[in-house]
Amino acid sequence: MEEREKTEETEEERIRRNSGEVWSWGAGTDGQLGTSKLQDEHLPQLIHSLNYVANTISHLACGGAHVIALTGNDGKVFTWGRGTSGQLGHGDQTNCLNPKPVKLLETLYISHVSAGWNHSGFVSDCGKVHTCGDGSFGQLGHEDYESHQSPIQVLYFDSKHVEQIACGMRHSLVLLKGQSGAQIYGFGSGKCGQLGVSINRIKIVSNLPQAVKGLENVEIRNIYANGDHSAAVSADGHVYTWGRGFSGQSDAYHPEILSSPLKFSKLALGWNHALLLTDAKEVYMLGGKYHGMLSDPGKMSFELHPPIHEVSSQSSYGDERVSILVKVPYLNETKVIDAAAGSEHSAIVTENGEIMTWGWGEHGQLGLGNTCDQTTPQMVHLGDVLPSDNQTQLSVYCGSGFTFVVCVLSQT
Repeated sequence: MEEREKTEETEEERIRRNSGEVWSWGAGTDGQLGTSKLQDEHLPQLIHSLNYVANTISHLACGGAHVIALTGNDGKVFTWGRGTSGQLGHGDQTNCLNPKPVKLLETLYISHVSAGWNHSGFVSDCGKVHTCGDGSFGQLGHEDYESHQSPIQVLYFDSKHVEQIACGMRHSLVLLKGQSGAQIYGFGSGKCGQLGVSINRIKIVSNLPQAVKGLENVEIRNIYANGDHSAAVSADGHVYTWGRGFSGQSDAYHPEILSSPLKFSKLALGWNHALLLTDAKEVYMLGGKYHGMLSDPGKMSFELHPPIHEVSSQSSYGDERVSILVKVPYLNETKVIDAAAGSEHSAIVTENGEIMTWGWGEHGQLGLGNTCDQTTPQMVHLGDVLPSDNQTQLSVYCGSGFTFVVCVLSQT
């Protein structure tokens, strides 16, 4: 009889097998890493407090120093990190070191969330949108400049069906579902044009949602906001951007289409750059001239790079703009399935299950064990190898100076 050695499965291994994992690294002095510690982490840390819900997490939203986790099975919301403006929605202004449910949303099924610098947005499945946190620029949409410690419904959209919200540095965007005419609204700071409501370049601040101009006849799939940037991806794969210009370009006060033969499936916005995923699972980059961003000509070795493909951006009003879109090199034709952008760092997940980061590394947000900047994609290792009898689906998310990876494990 063949002798077989089999160790008994531990409780932690059972939880991992059935629940997945969440990892974090980078800036952590406000508790945003969820590790129960107030310190930066230069290597990936497994967040044990999320083990029991990791396999149900459908989305993470990472802000300036806080995080929102949304569970897809029951629409519940957990928040942690910096709470000094009430952005955690717990009814106070204190930091939270560990994931904590937002009790004031427990009677709702939340379908979409977003985290700005110091504010948060939540959309329910019935199309209502709630916001909390810093409102000093009107970014909460409550027609005032007050901050709120608990999620409050944005009454302007009470008779409309909201599908998504995107929170930037000091502004917010809302996407309406099945809307004829205006479908994207912006509110908050518009100093760089990120509200998309002005065609005469008047710098405004609006605490009342305003319709974004120029996309009335475009079917929008997703909206995005970060820093002073705003963007949208259409159902047919076109990208529109407005707000702060990339790579020293002038600001755009209305949506401008990226003139390209490529079709895009996803976009990730940083403060000075953006990553764009194509339907062919290639990753391109807009802007990025700081801290080792790859498209900064001053930090690129053209002799060592593979051919760089550039396409141009064109205003929806017809004026041609400078070529600024560059394919991220050094990936050796590896397909990319997910991408995220922090303030000045980038992270991707490849089709092979590899996690790669580059850019600004001062707080360890690249997960490489140091605080160095990187000008080329570097491999990140998540500690222990995941169980071999599971298929692993990886998703990556970036806050201003930190990074999260969610590993969903499903039985084969």
